Amino acid sequence: MTHRARTPLHAKRIGPTLTPDRSRVLLRPFRPTTDDIARRVVKRVMALPEREVDEVLAQVLGEFADRHEQVEKLLRNRFEYVKTFLEPGMAPSAARKMLLGAYFTHEYSPESAALFNPSIVPHPDQSGLPLGALRFILSLRATGEGHISSITFRTGSVSAQHRITLTPPVPFVTEPERVPNAAYDKGLFGHKLEEAGVQNDFCRRVLEHLQEGFTLNELYQALKTAGVTMDTTDATAARAARGILLLAESNYEVNFAPESRISQRVLFPSAPSQSNGIEDARFVQFQHEGGQFVYYATYTAYDGKITLPQLLETPDFVHFKFNTLNGPAVQNKGMALFPRKINGQYAMLSRQDDENILLMFSDNVHFWERPALLLPPAESWEFIKIGNCGSPIETEAGWLVLSHGVGAMRKYCLGAFLLDLDDPSRVIGRLREPLLAANEAEREGYVPNVVYTCGALLHGRELIIPYAMSDSATSFATVSLDELLDALR
Repeated sequence: MTHRARTPLHAKRIGPTLTPDRSRVLLRPFRPTTDDIARRVVKRVMALPEREVDEVLAQVLGEFADRHEQVEKLLRNRFEYVKTFLEPGMAPSAARKMLLGAYFTHEYSPESAALFNPSIVPHPDQSGLPLGALRFILSLRATGEGHISSITFRTGSVSAQHRITLTPPVPFVTEPERVPNAAYDKGLFGHKLEEAGVQNDFCRRVLEHLQEGFTLNELYQALKTAGVTMDTTDATAARAARGILLLAESNYEVNFAPESRISQRVLFPSAPSQSNGIEDARFVQFQHEGGQFVYYATYTAYDGKITLPQLLETPDFVHFKFNTLNGPAVQNKGMALFPRKINGQYAMLSRQDDENILLMFSDNVHFWERPALLLPPAESWEFIKIGNCGSPIETEAGWLVLSHGVGAMRKYCLGAFLLDLDDPSRVIGRLREPLLAANEAEREGYVPNVVYTCGALLHGRELIIPYAMSDSATSFATVSLDELLDALR
């Protein structure tokens, strides 16, 4: 039987507040609207006298070099794209190559519109801290021009007295480099094709040409080989080939420079499924059965039309793997992974129906099939829908889960519920009143009347809750774990 708290319990706001920093800018590829325009731009630059090339390049470097690290290297790398528009036989000088790169590059401010929906996990490095302090990594949804969302990071610490100190971010930001020949697992890849409904004779022929571990270049070659022996005008084969490439391009690995600071790193959309945003990452420090830790994050990939839950994995916040999730339960938003296996299985909270919180189990973290109803809306402040606010937190009393409820006037509030440790399908208790709701100072923003979080952190007997204010900025609140558990029990 579910017991509800009768005495309202409210989280305490403690700050500090994080606001978008528009001065932190990325150098990103700029593409003219057509290839014909690109060719004409290249032709104009190629017609400049060398003296004028040097003058214009000096002006560009003088204006932008102190806003980015290694700006000259970035412009040279961008020339690799531009050179496809050169006429045969053209050999531009080193300066002209950089200038051509500059015409096909622009600055993008990832945080220009908003910095919100945070999640928080323990930092992998806990050295050099005062007694009782904890260092953390805060991930945030940054939204910029075109409402494109990326993942950005901050670091900080919680003192023994539960005070938050944020490390000032460095001024430069950077994107990772794609791992050029990351290996794909043939068995897992074939399973994902089957789950996605992309499986026919053409697919099987392609897979036959691949080793158990294969690279993207080897996949391209296998597709070419398979096409030689089949009618490439076959529409079924063409659709299968597109599906194979879409799956491969949506599963990839990236590396940041190890010497870079975490606050420099930005995960910007770079796969077809996430072309319009990487949204609401819920990071969790996951402990495998052997005792080793890895960080997972479920996030929502958005291509401008369809939202899909996907999975991010990193051991150190330097190397990241982006993986598709598969199975009939992979839909809607808000999947949140438990921080360890339960009875030998992965466990996940979700909301496939856009109304209720569901629970599901799986033997494979990449495949999810049978969700079961866990919690429906019950209180007036959650009548429209409810969802999780990050991964469950293990306590001696049960799995503590922060939730969000949507009520009248589409107002979002934070709540909480408690699940049995051994059988999380059993609800021990849930709060009857919101734990946190927008106050007058927090109501205005990109999306008014919203408080939201993608994950909290337990520090001793205090729950640290980073939360977004009206999808614009981020602050912090705390609540006593003992008081919260008493209310839930």
